[in-house]
Amino acid sequence: MLSRRAFLGVARPSRGNPVRPPWALAESVFVDACTRCSACIEACPTGLLLRGDGGYPEADFTPGHAPDGCTFCGDCRTACTPGALKADQSWSLKAVFSDDCLAEQKVVCRTCGESCEARAIHFPPRLGGVAGPQLDALACTGCGACLADCPTRAIRILSMNTTANRGVA
Repeated sequence: MLSRRAFLGVARPSRGNPVRPPWALAESVFVDACTRCSACIEACPTGLLLRGDGGYPEADFTPGHAPDGCTFCGDCRTACTPGALKADQSWSLKAVFSDDCLAEQKVVCRTCGESCEARAIHFPPRLGGVAGPQLDALACTGCGACLADCPTRAIRILSMNTTANRGVA
């Protein structure tokens, strides 16, 4: 079933650097090891993974695409017979909030927090204003579930190496 945003045809954001599946090896090693067989894509129960540039698997965090995000079930890793996904690799992705967040417009909205199974998004009170989202970076898994219902697409899932840490505690 399509989300409201997917039904309304929300445009796909610029992809920039691809986000590989969880447990992916370092990019250069991953590209050498991955055979582009699509077994990991087919194994993903949430549909988060898709065939990206060059046929390599990518996580698609487009709002409405995979509302459950990544459940870290490990099915993609198990399906990866070439070994491009290894259990000892970590996924350093985190949610980052932009100024498009409704709280910045003084509108109460907590959909991201309600969608966060890890309970990594909190809403501390603001003096004279609407409580805005604050991310507990240690609790955030980078799964992307918080994206699905954000009415303003104010959340991005980024590598902690590239974020400006806005809204991250």
